[in-house]
Order: sequence, then structure tokens, then C-alpha cells
Amino acid sequence: MAAERLPHPFRRRQLLKLYRRLYKNYGPQHWWPAKTPFEVMVGAVLTQNTAWINVERAIANLRRARCLSAGSILALAPAELAELIRPSGYFNIKERRLRSLCEWFRARGGLRRLRRMDTGALRDDLLAVHGIGPETADDILLYAFGRPVFVIDAYTRRLFARLGLARGDEHYESLRRGIEAVLEPDVVLFNEYHALIVRHAKESCTARRGCRHCRIEAPLQSFEKPGQFT
Repeated sequence: MAAERLPHPFRRRQLLKLYRRLYKNYGPQHWWPAKTPFEVMVGAVLTQNTAWINVERAIANLRRARCLSAGSILALAPAELAELIRPSGYFNIKERRLRSLCEWFRARGGLRRLRRMDTGALRDDLLAVHGIGPETADDILLYAFGRPVFVIDAYTRRLFARLGLARGDEHYESLRRGIEAVLEPDVVLFNEYHALIVRHAKESCTARRGCRHCRIEAPLQSFEKPGQFT
């Protein structure tokens, strides 16, 4: 195994301390915002390189057109599908990626059969689909299939770098495997942790006393009064 793929040496205590800070300040996030597992999969593709509000607009278009199934999406002409998902940006690229995902989904027999696959095999299968990288695959695994995989995104890298948990430029697999090596394989924890990091990324520092952004990004090894962050 290449050195860059070795699990990053995270400390369980620090990861859990950060999680408790996030949870105390923001509360449960009830993520992923979707009505069905298939909708999660669609959203995971559409959210690439764009803000979630744009994804919501694109999904609303698909819903109004009654095109939130693999079959209905594949029945659309490329130009029609691209127009429906236009709000998500890069719509011509995402049209091809979404079509590839739907072709894979249907070829594999849909949710019922996919759910029977073990996590490793399902992840490898997803990564073989055009336009599905590690982050998108793990979004789908965690939020659509309820598998205990930790999603690494730009927000996670930024927060971990600020707190000295990582440099931020490590290989995706190094960070993912490092977290999964020290935390229990807990779907609920991984779901909430990732959602809380995304929520924190939307928060701005108020430069005032009691700023929760500052509370979360205070050094993890610093002195803390009992119960201050936990």
C-alpha cells in the first residue's frame, strides 16, 4: 500500500471532543435532506462543485417534471435533462454523470439488490461509475445506504487543518481510513458528524464574545473549563 494511503494518525479523544463541540453548538442536523435513497444519490451527483441551495432548485425541477427515478431520467433527452438540472451548474457534465449513475443503478437491479452488497464491493462498484469519485461515493454509501463510512470534503479538510488534526492536503483515503480506524463504525455518528461540519462551514465568526464559531475552533488541547465545550 502506498504511504499516502496509510490511515492518518488521528486521536479518538480529539475527534470526539470536536464532535461534542459541534453538536452542542448546532444541534442535530437531520441530514441528508431528501425524500428517498434514490434522491440522495441524485443530490450527491448534483452537489459536486456547487452550493446545496442550487441542488435543491435542480431537484425541485426534476420533481415537478416527475423525473426522480432512474427510468424517468433515462427517458429524457440529454438536452431536456441538462435543462432541468441547470441550477446545479456544470449541467452538461452533470447530465452525463447523472445518466451514468442511473444506467448503473438500473443495471444492478435497483435498491433492493444493491442493498445486499457488502460495503466494500458497493463502494468499488460506485467508484467505477463515470463521474463518481470517493466523496460522492461515500455520500451515497452513508446517506442512501446507511453504511458506516466517513465522508471527507473540503469543509472537513479546512476544519481539521485549522485545529491541527491534519495538514488538509492528505490523500482522501488516508483521512477516511484514519477516522474510521479510531471511531466505532457508527452510521448515526458519521452522519451527524459530517452534517455538523457542513453546518459549521456556513457559520461566520462574529468577532464577539461567545462566538460559537470561535468556541468550536479553539485549540483542542487548550485548557477548558469543565463542561465548557462538552
